[in-house]
Amino acid sequence: MILLRRVIGDALRARRQGQQRTLREVSTAANVSLGYLSEIERGHKEPSSELLAAICDALGARLSELLREVSDTVALAEQMPGVLVSMQDEPADAAPKSTNRGVRQVTSDGTVAVSVRQDSPLKATLRSTRVRPTERDRDVVCAA
Repeated sequence: MILLRRVIGDALRARRQGQQRTLREVSTAANVSLGYLSEIERGHKEPSSELLAAICDALGARLSELLREVSDTVALAEQMPGVLVSMQDEPADAAPKSTNRGVRQVTSDGTVAVSVRQDSPLKATLRSTRVRPTERDRDVVCAA
């Protein structure tokens, strides 16, 4: 199962790290405690809409951009067979392409490739990358 709070946290962390900013810098700018922001980024806490807007503002991002990114990631996860199913529950004849230890290349539409790593029976990490990157593109990693 993919958790929305994890996808939101991963998207926020990716934006912050992409700007090479610390948790302290962003938490100060958003007027939220460093510990709470850390919990949001790790997917342990689900931020309110007001707090999410403040964090986006501190990152110089539009709330709609972040939510669109989160929505796209969730939509990709929903379309991939086996992603939301425990690896133990998959039928034996379903042989996903294995790329390295625990990682399965699930899909590519020519512009985006998505791989899935089963970290544990209850946690999978999705990684989407642009096949043809542009200046504004960046990797998005989501765990569920």
